[in-house]
Amino acid sequence: MRQYSPDLTPPWKKPQPVPEVPAEPGLVVEEPGTGFCGAVIRCEAGTVTLEDRFGKHRVFPLEPRGFLLEGRVVTLVRPSSGASVRPTRTASGSVAVPGARARVARAGRIYVEGRHDAELVEKVWGDDLRIEGVVVEYLEGVDDLPSIVEDFAPGPDARLGVLVDHLVPGTKEWRIARSVTSEHALVVGHPYIDIWEAVKPSALGITAWPRVPHGEDWKTGVCRALGWPPGNTGAVWQAILARVGSYKDLEPELLGRVEELIDFVTVP
Repeated sequence: MRQYSPDLTPPWKKPQPVPEVPAEPGLVVEEPGTGFCGAVIRCEAGTVTLEDRFGKHRVFPLEPRGFLLEGRVVTLVRPSSGASVRPTRTASGSVAVPGARARVARAGRIYVEGRHDAELVEKVWGDDLRIEGVVVEYLEGVDDLPSIVEDFAPGPDARLGVLVDHLVPGTKEWRIARSVTSEHALVVGHPYIDIWEAVKPSALGITAWPRVPHGEDWKTGVCRALGWPPGNTGAVWQAILARVGSYKDLEPELLGRVEELIDFVTVP
């Protein structure tokens, strides 16, 4: 007498097995039902807690086929150790993703005003930018911004974000920024004359940035007032940059603007 399996589901309709992945701290996954993407910070009996790059927490049940890992469906399981270790942070304060590979560069870009600005953004936000696939370039001044925006031709799939120094209403920089701002091109700025000033004085062991007389080159005046070598501002900047360890060493007026630009060029 022939024996038949009690499961009469055609093979092509049976769900394919998916890998089981331990929910180790720092693992970045997406919950497809909500689109929430974050790093594992805690795994308890039946639930996992994720934290996104803005520090927001969400708790999800550990259900079969419940998450996406690098675009593939997986089943998260509780680690055998049951450990609950908070992952490390990047210099920008985001959750670090150990072993993460850089994403292919987006069509969108972020422009900053000069080399020093680009170096500071790379030091603090570099890990985030590589994961997001965002390239940062510098302008060498704002005067060429209209032609750069025209050549770039920003659109829905290629947004352009620009960070400008000393963006104060009524200034030349402010008028240029207004002339190129559009639905797909965002120009933001901080109030500082130079990106140096966005570094907190406490990070450099000084009480405040000195006031420089109108008409004098700002960097030269700062170096003169603080006893730094005025003839080599490049070397002085490298010494300043070396004292920046994380976002905590930067002024909030800069932090908010850079985060705003990253969101603008990465959010569909």
